Amino acid sequence: MIRVLDGIDAFIDQLTSVHPFPLFLAILAHLVRLACTSTAWRNVLAAAYPEQRVRRIPILGAYLAGVGINALIPVRAGDAVRVVLAHRAIPGSTYTTLVSSSFVLMMFDLVASVSLLVWASLTQNALPPVGRIPDLPSFDFGWLFNRPTLAESVIGGLIIAFGLFLFWAKDHIANFWGRIRQAFTVVGQPKRYVRSVVLWQAGDWTFRLVTIWFLLAAFGIPQTVRNALLVQVSASLATTLPLTPAGIGTEQAFLLYVLRGSVSSAKLLAFSVGMKLTIVVTNVVAGFAAIFLTLRTVRYSRALEPAPQKEG
Repeated sequence: MIRVLDGIDAFIDQLTSVHPFPLFLAILAHLVRLACTSTAWRNVLAAAYPEQRVRRIPILGAYLAGVGINALIPVRAGDAVRVVLAHRAIPGSTYTTLVSSSFVLMMFDLVASVSLLVWASLTQNALPPVGRIPDLPSFDFGWLFNRPTLAESVIGGLIIAFGLFLFWAKDHIANFWGRIRQAFTVVGQPKRYVRSVVLWQAGDWTFRLVTIWFLLAAFGIPQTVRNALLVQVSASLATTLPLTPAGIGTEQAFLLYVLRGSVSSAKLLAFSVGMKLTIVVTNVVAGFAAIFLTLRTVRYSRALEPAPQKEG
């Protein structure tokens, strides 16, 4: 927390030196990136429910609402809002299929993330050894790494809990495995999968890097492909265990390590906090705007209420 506060101080000190035009372009690129991901998710759902008209705008609203909540509340709380809003938008849909649809998108994201991690680790020697991770400044869950027995218990407990859920679900949710397979319908149609999902996810990752490229310019960090890729590596690592809102702290810790030596520590701190604040504020504004337009209120808890029944 102290390191994060230091970063905020550094950001405030250098606020007047932030270049507004590339910052504006970064925000636009980030919004395009969110639209790409939303479109990919919508296409997964359209393949899963071919008998329904899966409209783009409601799914975009659901996705943005989830992103906005995740920016404020840790442990992916916004995902529940996203799924509930999508359920309201698609008549006859099931929560099992909607939740499982996220795993379809994860396949591409996993390949992209692992590829970047392998590149950063093997060709750039940019990542810290596992033993040094708990000692990184601002690392949110270093206390867990410093207690291996507790870490093993937590991981083991999560695996057991997931297994128990699957065991319970197969007997209590009608056609449980069939509903999961339904979410993967598009994967069984390779040409459609590439055209309607993979290409949009490739656009998502492209605009992630474009966003970072403009943010580097906005905060006076050298604009190189290497720096942009390393910043994305830091962001990917921070989402692995989202114990804090938007992964703040973890991402900053990795960012300071992977970009060490490029610029001064003060400028890196300002950049790490400024980048995070830019993304968080954009996500929150877009998310709550989507919630308001969908529910006519900014109370995201309304999304968890049953949809009103139409008369007649």
